[in-house]
Amino acid sequence: MKGDGSTQLREIDRFDGGVGWIAYPDETMQRASHALDTDEGLWLVDPVDADRLDELLAEFGEVAGVVVCLDRHKRDAAAIARRHDVPVHIPRWMDGVASKLDAPVERLGRQLGETTYEVFRIRDSSVPPWQEAGLYNPDTGTLVVPESVGTASYFLADGERLGVHPMLRLIPPREELGRFTPQQVLVGHGEGVLDDAAGVLDDALSTAKGNAVSLYGKTVREFLTG
Repeated sequence: MKGDGSTQLREIDRFDGGVGWIAYPDETMQRASHALDTDEGLWLVDPVDADRLDELLAEFGEVAGVVVCLDRHKRDAAAIARRHDVPVHIPRWMDGVASKLDAPVERLGRQLGETTYEVFRIRDSSVPPWQEAGLYNPDTGTLVVPESVGTASYFLADGERLGVHPMLRLIPPREELGRFTPQQVLVGHGEGVLDDAAGVLDDALSTAKGNAVSLYGKTVREFLTG
């Protein structure tokens, strides 16, 4: 429910461990949000508010918490957390975010609440400013990556199902993400990868540099023709 009346929630990524949604399906950035179904309840990851959102969440149960996994993904986390009377959680090492959230904030260590999701650092740099945490559930093979990889068009060179962020093409996060063999990869921009996820992730990381020129050329062409 809620939202500003202009959203057209599109459900994505429904799987045994939760569901995702895109609040503004027509926008270029394809901002995706996810609800992770755990024994604690639902954990909402980098959520964007939308009409009928609460109805979708109610299918799974009560909201246990909201988590911001990228410093730029404050999105509607505070408003949704207040509505469900839960805190917004951010990684202990992430700075510059808590003061900008109009909601109670709690810090995360290496675990998402009392769930089996691990919280790990993907990137923490000042140039460019970029603080990103990922989530991984070894029991279900669910990997959540908010920014370093995505499936929105501007992430993808021709023939790619999952692409490394354009700014990271020359320095792909192999060490941070390559150690996982996920069953599904959920991303912050675009629909997730729910089949052959481990192979698709490996392809994205291993071809990131080689496909960089193709992606940049595609971006230029789309800009000139758009």
